Amino acid sequence: MKKESKKQKIERVLKKGFKFYSLALVGIGVLSILTPNVFAAGDDPISVVNNLSDFIFQLTKVIGGIIVGYAIVQIGLSFTSHDASQRANGFLFFAGGVIIMCAKTILKLIAG
Repeated sequence: MKKESKKQKIERVLKKGFKFYSLALVGIGVLSILTPNVFAAGDDPISVVNNLSDFIFQLTKVIGGIIVGYAIVQIGLSFTSHDASQRANGFLFFAGGVIIMCAKTILKLIAG
């Protein structure tokens, strides 16, 4: 059995990668052809925009919750390692996460 050269190994990997890439493109093409058309419901356009706005604010609330959770972990780790800068960053993250979570309410208060 001959030892495979470095060039042959690279060619083999490239061929395998190209096959995977081609298969992925064909799969995406087939999926895009087979997707059905989706039409808007008979709703008022304003209600559609409001639903989208509610969805985006729910998404920001979830992201804010994740940031608050990360901040709590950072604050806890800072107390165990006695690191003041990590503690300050944790509190900043916590405040930022709370502001992001309450973004809809803050915007309503500003808008009146």
